[in-house]
This record gives sequence, C-alpha cells and structure tokens, in this order.
Amino acid sequence: PASDDIAVDEAYEGLGATFDFFFEVFDRNSIDDAGMALDATVHFGKGYNNAFWNSAQMVFGDGDQSLFNRFTIALDVIGHELAHGVTEDEAGLVYFNQAGALNESMSDVFGSLIKQYALKQTAKQASWLIGEGLFTDQITGTALRSMKAPGTAFDDAVLGKDPQPGHMDDFVHTYDDNGGVHINSGIPNHAFYQVATRIGGHAWEKAGRIWYDALRDSRLRPNAGFVRFARITHDVAGRLYGVGEQAQIAVQEGWAAVGINAQ
Repeated sequence: PASDDIAVDEAYEGLGATFDFFFEVFDRNSIDDAGMALDATVHFGKGYNNAFWNSAQMVFGDGDQSLFNRFTIALDVIGHELAHGVTEDEAGLVYFNQAGALNESMSDVFGSLIKQYALKQTAKQASWLIGEGLFTDQITGTALRSMKAPGTAFDDAVLGKDPQPGHMDDFVHTYDDNGGVHINSGIPNHAFYQVATRIGGHAWEKAGRIWYDALRDSRLRPNAGFVRFARITHDVAGRLYGVGEQAQIAVQEGWAAVGINAQ
C-alpha cells in the first residue's frame, strides 16, 4: 500500500521491479538466487547525493536539491545498485581498472534493462540514459550517463562535462575513481547498446541474456578485462543463438564499434 512518503513508495516499487525483472526474465530468485529479502533505507544522511548497495541492503539519499533530486526517483539507478549484488555473487569482479569498469557497466546494463522491461520498451524506443530525472533544473544535463552516446549526458558549470569515452581510442588512464571505473564503463556500455540495437526488439530477451550468461560464465575471472568479457559474450551468443547467426554477428559488430575484437 502507498505511504505518505514518496521516497518510501519509489524505493518499494523499484525493489519490486528489480526482483520481478530478474525472476521473470532470468529465472533468478533475487540478488543471490536464493530468495534474499530486498531491504532499503531512505532519507540517508542529510541532503546525501548518492544511492548505494552495501551487500545487505539499498541505501538512498534525498539529494541536496540544488544539484540532485532524491535518488529513489530513478528506477534504473535502483536497479543499477542492486545489480552490483548480482555481479558480486556471480563474478566478484574486482572494483578497479577494467574489471571495475565492467562491474559498473553490468550495473548500468541491468539498470537500463529493468527500466526498459518496466516500460515495455524496445531497444529502439529506449533512451539508454542512466539516472534521468536525478538532476535538478539548475543543472545543464539530462542524466548521469548515456549508453547511446557516452560523454554527452551532462555539460555543466558546476559538475563539469560527462567524462565517459565510448571507444577504446579514448580510454582514460587514471588513478582516480578506482582507475576510472565510472568513466571507462562507457565503453562496454556503448558496446551493449550497439549489440542490443543491432539485434532489435526487447533488449532483455537476447542481448540481456547473452550478458547475463557471460557474467555467470566460469571463464570470467574477478580481474577480467574488456577483451576477455567480449570474447565470452561472443562465445555465449553462438551457443545460445547459433554460430554465425544474427545475434553472434551483432555481438561481434557491437564490440568492434567500440574498438574491441570479440573473436
């Protein structure tokens, strides 16, 4: 039942939508595939500009209302944070450099798919923005990140410009942000967008299944880089949908579009 607290209602709806997505699409019973209860705390801190998963529950800040709105506003952000739990459970991708950027990208992929599934959007209809609605109207930007066009989500006097690359030619080498995990995630993000739009239809059906199965593949080590993951997705696509068939070709072309050879 609805409460008189919109953050409570949005968090509840977001947890439910995330649970439903993993259960209905991937036959996965919650984050740990063992029915883990999904709990959340809202109104964390005072004007806290973030949301996070702490391995036990979701935590949401209300935003400072000058830069950010409340963090429960964006279903894909809720899905993103909970998906960290899935990645932790399945692959344990190290939160540093390319493995960390893959970890971040998996969360953006699932977060975006959860939103698309809830809205029943095709890959073509989806905005492929992450965190749309989080910025207040004082910020020059549409979202935190764009999977369709990394680097274009915001360009603001206070926040600066979206730093994400969409191609290996522009890979950012840095010690900040755990080796650029929120920056270079733009590359595998854009690869997924490329694959999903090439396949067409609902992105969660084939492209999402390929990514999910690749995440669960025993060959994906905790320190895996982009090339290793790309090759696993290519292999999985062939196994699921036929070697040399449309889905596998889409995977190869999607990764090639960001400068990665998936074969």
